[in-house]
Amino acid sequence: MTRRPAFTCTECGATHAKWAGRCDACGAWNSIAEEADGAAGPAGRALGTGRGRRIELSDLAAADAPLERRLSGIGELDRVLGGGLVPASAVLVGGDPGIGKSTLLLQATAQFARSGAASIYVSGEEAAAQIRMRAARLGLADAPLRLAAETNLRDILTTLEAERPDLAVIDSIQTMWSDHVDSAPGSVAQVRASAHELVTFAKRRGTAVILVGHVTKEGQIAGPRVVEHMVDTVLYFEGERGHQFRILRAVKNRFGPADEIGVFEMTGAGLAEVANPSALFLSERGAPHPGSAVFAGVEGTRPLLVEIQALVAPTALGTARRTVVGWDSGRLAMVIAVLEARFGIGFADRDVYLNVAGGLRVSEPAADLAVAAALISAREDAALPAEAVFFGEIGLSGALRPIAQAGTRLREAAKLGFRTAFAPPPAATGGAEGIAMRPVADLEAFIEKCFGTIDR
Repeated sequence: MTRRPAFTCTECGATHAKWAGRCDACGAWNSIAEEADGAAGPAGRALGTGRGRRIELSDLAAADAPLERRLSGIGELDRVLGGGLVPASAVLVGGDPGIGKSTLLLQATAQFARSGAASIYVSGEEAAAQIRMRAARLGLADAPLRLAAETNLRDILTTLEAERPDLAVIDSIQTMWSDHVDSAPGSVAQVRASAHELVTFAKRRGTAVILVGHVTKEGQIAGPRVVEHMVDTVLYFEGERGHQFRILRAVKNRFGPADEIGVFEMTGAGLAEVANPSALFLSERGAPHPGSAVFAGVEGTRPLLVEIQALVAPTALGTARRTVVGWDSGRLAMVIAVLEARFGIGFADRDVYLNVAGGLRVSEPAADLAVAAALISAREDAALPAEAVFFGEIGLSGALRPIAQAGTRLREAAKLGFRTAFAPPPAATGGAEGIAMRPVADLEAFIEKCFGTIDR
């Protein structure tokens, strides 16, 4: 029977009955390409009508040997993985071009190899000589790590079957080419088929597989989202090119906490882990100045203090500008609307610029109070207390909502020398030694305690 052609969007993976210039699902232009019929098995063969074999079933009471994690020797990476690399796991690492994905994974794979784990690094983007050059610069030339430069998936799987390594790194999944899929490397069909074969190999042979993924201009891992569902762990490597800090963030982890982060610093000798990121993010914070507030946040299980910077200036345009780096622009608009509507603090005729220092991206609602403090401080040209931290979620009524893990935040602040904390009232019961609590139930109380009378 003749198969009908299938058309798939290379940006989001949505399928279409016919070709179109624009994908209805994601809105991308010229992203729909024809591929082979989707009713094919994992090896590219059409599913037949014969009977399959009966699979063996087990119950929840079955006793399995506990999986022993392997430590990389890089503490920040082990933290993000949930305590080390789990055998037979599949990990997907994504990040912007040039952010340091290959450097980090080469360092980690070399450390695994030095610890006795048989490790193979397969690159589809660099020659083996180029990898050796980078390894020599990073001081890894003596690591017992085996390299290969190959894109043919069949040859890679044959090699892995013969070698049976403990760890295999594939850099990157978009360069892999499977000869049983009739489409170009990097297409949705090729990425999906290559990822499926590699994940299946990992589960069958007990080899941990790390896949490197490219990202789109929106910051999402390129290719179909089904790849993120296939793997056990999805890590994003983040950072601003103008900053030396890099953040490794877990957005999915079947073997540990999601939203855990690891902090690295880019140096001439590669990526160095940062044991105390709060001190590093605040290291260049000098004397108090208007528009600066320190937010006591939590990323995963780790408390993290960062500086929120705001600048409020008269606008020269008909519409005031709102520019945000490191925070959600929609949430900034909400905080400004609450300040204007509930408390008469106007920003309509002023440009507002907001920045999270150090290149970190903050997603916690608990940062609302620190952002409001920085905005009011910048508008009034009045510096906040030098040794104060702020955290609390702002409701649309102007009330402050309680925040989880207040004690953890306060202990981190006390460790770094902060002496005052402005937070919703329940936080007062979870304080730390040396921190003077200034509980505030709503923004009105906060403004009175922190700024007194202001021009509204």
